[in-house]
Amino acid sequence: MPELPEVETVRRGLEPVLAGRRLLSVEQRRPDLRWPLPERFAERLTGTRVERLRRRSKYLLADLGSGETLLIHLGMTGRMLIGDEIEGRFVHPVPNLARHDHVVFHVECGVRVTFNDVRRFGAMDLIPPGGEDGHWLLRDIGPEPLGNAFSAAHLIERLKGRVSPIKAMLLDQRIVAGLGNIYVCEALWRAGIAPTRRAGRISAERLGRLATAIREVLEEAIAAGGSSLRDYRQATGELGYFQHGFAVYGREGEPCRTEGCPGVIRRTVQSGRSSFHCPVCQR
Repeated sequence: MPELPEVETVRRGLEPVLAGRRLLSVEQRRPDLRWPLPERFAERLTGTRVERLRRRSKYLLADLGSGETLLIHLGMTGRMLIGDEIEGRFVHPVPNLARHDHVVFHVECGVRVTFNDVRRFGAMDLIPPGGEDGHWLLRDIGPEPLGNAFSAAHLIERLKGRVSPIKAMLLDQRIVAGLGNIYVCEALWRAGIAPTRRAGRISAERLGRLATAIREVLEEAIAAGGSSLRDYRQATGELGYFQHGFAVYGREGEPCRTEGCPGVIRRTVQSGRSSFHCPVCQR
């Protein structure tokens, strides 16, 4: 599933063609994605202006001139792809609609944005004015890890006395928003913390290093356009390339990249998910 860097990369790719633009028409090619689409979905979107495009955790949020907010979740295989409906302007012409193109946005600038989702684990919803904080997908989400509300002090407070493994705590969206398996593994390696370490047994000093590592990993991943493992593409259709710099994720049996460390990357399974770490320098 796309994590924070991938969703933020998609947002940045969409912003120049959507923000401040009117949706001339919207095609709803099926009644549902993961869940049923809102009543009169295409009708309510058609003719409205996208005032602002934001991200909250792993969700895209488009504030509309109608006062509603369009929520988009990419799910496992969802992609937002940009094509140019005016021939010859860009290198990405509009292809014929494919079987898994479920929602199509025709934008006043002559661009078509298509939501493609092979497995249909993605979702869209329309949030009424003032309803964002109470929306069932958003109301319990913790602070953004790149925002001012996230800090070592926040981790210290939220993890105090917790017996669950630190990796499970970081994947809990109520603790911190947007983190997934890849970037938790990478941040824990940078901080020198084993993914199985009990969260409440980690010192304040080490949690401070972890908070810094989380920010650094996410910022570097965004700069690299995210990580493309299977289905993820940027809005332009291009691949991300942060995966080429993974220190631990997917590197089972390979040498640790910490200078002077003799360790070999190990893969374990935690709550059904693969964890990658160095058993020597991560304690």
